[in-house]
This record gives sequence, structure tokens and C-alpha cells, in this order.
Amino acid sequence: MNCKNLEILRIRYCNDVRIFETKLNTLEITNFLINASSIIQILEKSGSLLQRLKLESMNGIIIEESLLLKTLKSFCPNITYLDISCTELSTQLLELIGNLQNLQYFTLRSVWFINRIRKEELKIRVKKFAEILPLTLQYLDLRYSCLHSYIDILLNNCDVPLKNLLINCIDNEKTTNALIEFSKRKRTLNCVGVNSYCNRSLAKEMERYFALVPSKCIIVNC
Repeated sequence: MNCKNLEILRIRYCNDVRIFETKLNTLEITNFLINASSIIQILEKSGSLLQRLKLESMNGIIIEESLLLKTLKSFCPNITYLDISCTELSTQLLELIGNLQNLQYFTLRSVWFINRIRKEELKIRVKKFAEILPLTLQYLDLRYSCLHSYIDILLNNCDVPLKNLLINCIDNEKTTNALIEFSKRKRTLNCVGVNSYCNRSLAKEMERYFALVPSKCIIVNC
């Protein structure tokens, strides 16, 4: 497909799409499986012009994920909106996020294979993830990742002035306390979106510091 003046491209459930002679500002691909090799050329071509990127693989896997992360780090430093499926919280992913100094909206999907990493090593990576998040970040969505058990570590080591945080659930005092302490420390957190919480008294305590709402009420589109 040759569309030299195309700036925004959204592809949903369409296989074997190849785009060449264009520089995109926005690229969104949603499919059951995404093969990064088919979009590497357009990412390189778009380069610093690319600001909004969504790559949602419904099965949680992007073929040639390593090549994708390497390309984004090398060619696309000005991304402000990133919604991406990754299989693990890899060093390569951390390096990419640390390189995106204009990032404002970040959704991390999948991260299934945390069991491959020793628990202590995973804690170190979550801590590093929190520390390298760009100070421009306002919106962080971790509902679709498997990092639920480590939200407290993330928040305790995060210095980003988040306004909106989306997580899967709040089901223990450890997460509750981490959210409250983060809100008191940063004074920027307006809203926490959750799919569920199990303790109404804890919810009331949190609502003294920020709005607690169903995650579906917070929508930011690519």
C-alpha cells in the first residue's frame, strides 16, 4: 500500500498488511497475532514523527518482539501515547520506556511470562520500571498485565506525577497503603480505575485522597 500523505492509520483484524511510502503520526494495529516484521519499515520511515502507537495482540504475543523494541528505541523517540503487548518485563522493554522522554499515556498489556524470572529479580525489574518512567507520564494502565502483585513496589519507587492509574483490582491493605502513600507524596493522583475491589471500608479510606472508579469510566483512545 502506497499512501505518501497518510498520517493516521488504524488496522483491525487484517492480516498481511504492508505499508511503505508514508510517514505516520498515529499507528494502531489490533489483531489476534501481530508480526513486527511487517511494520518495521514503516516505523523506521515514520521515525521521530510517530507520536501515537497502539499494538494490541489479542493472544498477548508479538512475533519478533525484540526487533520491534529495538526499532522503536532507535527510530521513534517522540512517542507520547503507547499501548503495547509484551510477553515479559524485559531489559529491552525497560530501555525503550526510559528512552521515551515525551511519553504521556502508557498501557502495558500481557507480560505473561513473569514465572520465568526469579521473584527477587522480578522485584528488581519492577523497581527499575518505576524508576525509569518518564516524568511526562500522566496515565498508566496496567490492567492487562500480570504485575498486580507488585503494584506496591512500583508505586513506592515511582516519582512520576501520575494523574490516572488503572489496575485490575485492589484486594489487600498492601496495595491500598501504597496507593494512599503515593497520592500523599505526589499530590497529583486524581483517579484510580479498577475492575474490582473487595473491601468497602478500604475504598472509603482511599476516596479521601483520590477518586476510585470503574476502569471502564477512564477512556483514552489512540
